[in-house]
Amino acid sequence: MRRKEQVQKPKSMWNSFKVFVKSIGHHKIPILISIILTVGSALLGLFIPKILGDMTTVAVNSYPDLDWTTLGQKAITVIILFCASAALNYGQAYILAIVSARYTKEIREKVLDKISRLPIAYFDKHQYGDTLSRMSNDVDVLTTSMSQEIADVSLSVTTLVGVMILMLTISVPLSLISFVVVPLSVLVVGRIMRYAQKYFREQQNTLGVLNSEIEEDYSGQVVIKSNSYEDDALEEFGRINEKLTVASRRAQIFSSLSFPVTHIFTNLGYVAVCALGGVFVVQGRINIGDIQAFVQYVSRFNRPITEIASTTSTLQALLAASERIFEFLDEPEEEPDPTPSRVVERVKGEVEFHNVSFSYLKDRPTIRDFSVKVTPGMKVAIVGPTGAGKTTIINLLMRFYDPDSGYITVDGVPTREMKRSDVRKMFGMVLQDTWLFSGTVEENLRYGNQAATLEDIKRAARASNVNHIIEALPKAYQSEISEDSDNISAGEKQLITIARAMVANPPMMILDEATSNVDTRTEQLIQDSFEKLTNGRTSFVIAHRLSTIRNSDLILVMRDGAIVEQGNHETLLKAGGFYAELYNSQFADN
Repeated sequence: MRRKEQVQKPKSMWNSFKVFVKSIGHHKIPILISIILTVGSALLGLFIPKILGDMTTVAVNSYPDLDWTTLGQKAITVIILFCASAALNYGQAYILAIVSARYTKEIREKVLDKISRLPIAYFDKHQYGDTLSRMSNDVDVLTTSMSQEIADVSLSVTTLVGVMILMLTISVPLSLISFVVVPLSVLVVGRIMRYAQKYFREQQNTLGVLNSEIEEDYSGQVVIKSNSYEDDALEEFGRINEKLTVASRRAQIFSSLSFPVTHIFTNLGYVAVCALGGVFVVQGRINIGDIQAFVQYVSRFNRPITEIASTTSTLQALLAASERIFEFLDEPEEEPDPTPSRVVERVKGEVEFHNVSFSYLKDRPTIRDFSVKVTPGMKVAIVGPTGAGKTTIINLLMRFYDPDSGYITVDGVPTREMKRSDVRKMFGMVLQDTWLFSGTVEENLRYGNQAATLEDIKRAARASNVNHIIEALPKAYQSEISEDSDNISAGEKQLITIARAMVANPPMMILDEATSNVDTRTEQLIQDSFEKLTNGRTSFVIAHRLSTIRNSDLILVMRDGAIVEQGNHETLLKAGGFYAELYNSQFADN
């Protein structure tokens, strides 16, 4: 069944803005300096039209004998102001570029650190692609827009206020004509932006869903092709892509409306100023140089308004991205480890479940009153049908989840009283879904024990029956494993993960369905490796192939979250119960 995307309702723009401002608070000094430089650059530029207007007045009044001395002095002043303004503008851009780069680094580190502190339950409930979208797309939007918005808003506000003051010093009546259009345009644009915010957030959320769909389809190409699901996958992708297109189009349409609406109001004011200003010049109420300067100020007065309006789309995207990032960073984390925590100095391997009950959903218990004692060095197999709770037992043992009631002890110490990292270091895990990262074979084998030497690694590889496979690779232990590990077979990957566990050399082992995807010959190799890996160690084995656990010291038979039978292979077969039924059903056709 295909999942349905969840599009959240937009939240308060003001709250998103406050959270964003708080997040850049420790950069306030360089940001403040850049704002001061921006303000200085804008102010220096504001005096240029007035000086140019004065030059026109001087030229007109002194004609035909032009006052070249005064004109030259004013021209030099204009050049100095131009250069100083440009220098300050470059300085603020340089500072903001550094701040933006550092802020990007901090946000990505926070997101990655957050991932390491989230409970496994979060990853069980959230799509991988959406989380990836927050780490990449949303962070990029946030950081690339930040420096642009700080500079643009600072410049626009300074220009707007400065121009208003200078316009009032030239002519109050003409200024009032320009000022009246401002509240009207702001009112209209504000209503438009409320609609735009809704669609910008929907755009970002749908983009996360689309990324999940792409990741799922990319990684599952073999399954898609083998089931001839290409057309359905394309249809599903097209549906989500169309939804993203609609949301993006609406967001851009509403945000883009702000510019033409503002432009209409400001141009109406501009026409009125030109007409009335001409009358004032004819009447002698204002110098021609002043009206020239005023007309330039009207243009500059309109410009910050239109620029503020045109940056609203960027601001909307920034706030939508900010909201999604900080929602992720505010997700509940794992409960903190106890302080002080208890430590098992020398792990013997005695594990006991004391009346453990657990449920993923409150109304659907997964494990009920589970109790068992495992002595050091015992090999314990956990069997049962799908959904019986086998993997949940491992999740509880590793403290990926904690029991709702009851507790688990290792060598008599409750795992709840230990650090999660200390609990997990006690176990090595070999899973059904083999995971190897992009890197050399040696780097993969050393993953659980960075202090291991190459000889340690080769010894483990020989013990796990994978050394000859590695040596046959083009560069042996220095051979690169591709990102998807598709240059080695499933069985070879499984043998490498076993060797990795041997290199780590943990006190106890967990083997979860580790032979379910391999052929019979490879299964025998893996079984031989398992025997060496678990020798002398307490180990827990989950297996569907019951033939692989016949030599287990203890077999726990689970059904509906409870132990229904326990004993060794021969005892359980003689009992003729549920285990015998499961075992015989696997060999019924043989």
